[in-house]
Amino acid sequence: MPNMKNAKKAVKTIAKRKVNNNDYKASMKTAIKNVEKAIASKDKAKAEEALHVAIKKIDKACAAGVVTANYVARNKSRLTIKVNSME
Repeated sequence: MPNMKNAKKAVKTIAKRKVNNNDYKASMKTAIKNVEKAIASKDKAKAEEALHVAIKKIDKACAAGVVTANYVARNKSRLTIKVNSME
């Protein structure tokens, strides 16, 4: 347990940030999984719509500092290629 006043406050802010970061990360991962499910079901229209949502969630997570820019670029690229290669 922290002894100093500023350390006690830091514990509270870290806990709040952790909750927010987990929310961003969880919603991003769910959106990515939704795209992959739509790809597996071979529904191009649904996959394109899910891709749009996933890209938005991934970008928001990056803006919040939850994931790195490299992670964002890699995932957006992979998902877009998968959706575009569908028939």
